[in-house]
Amino acid sequence: MTAILVYAAVFVTVFALVDPLGALPFFISLTDGFSEADRAIVIRRAVLVLGSTLTVFAFLGTFLFAAFGLTLAAFEIAGGIILFLVAYDMLSGEVTRTKLSPEDRQEAAERRDEISVVPLGIPLLAGPGAISTVMIFEGNAGSDPWMVLTVFLAIIVTTILTFFILRYGQRIAKVLGRTGIMAMSRVLGLLLAAVGIQFVLNGVILAFGHA
Repeated sequence: MTAILVYAAVFVTVFALVDPLGALPFFISLTDGFSEADRAIVIRRAVLVLGSTLTVFAFLGTFLFAAFGLTLAAFEIAGGIILFLVAYDMLSGEVTRTKLSPEDRQEAAERRDEISVVPLGIPLLAGPGAISTVMIFEGNAGSDPWMVLTVFLAIIVTTILTFFILRYGQRIAKVLGRTGIMAMSRVLGLLLAAVGIQFVLNGVILAFGHA
């Protein structure tokens, strides 16, 4: 039962970090005036960038640790801090500053043909929080094949859900309204804050354990 809860937590954490619901208002305003065909192209490219980015970093996480001489403890502490910052912005009802800067917003408005890659795919959906988290989960998985599989399944499921949320974004926005979307983002933000703190605690314990 404990293992099932751990696997479920991986799914929830990855989905919460991508936060397609929180990205909906920005996506809708950015694609305002697009034809259905153009909007569909933007969505497909954005989710492709999302899925491929998280998958690549999940695969290469261990090698990056070794290449840069990083310890898992240091990365967990850094990742936990990033998660907490993301969660704080979600709780404040903002598109996270760690994912989208004012310059990104301005550039996106001026270069609509490229928004599916930047900033929608990266960093709005596949932001530093999501990237660092899948790397940490894979680093912690060790030789546990089920945990390794769970991380990649979480990426796949999150990517699929993100596709449908963006595809039917205007309908979802009408049903939930801005208040409903922000409420859901804040609930996910609270969960992320707890995960971020846990990452920091795990990193500190791991660091002192190897000291």
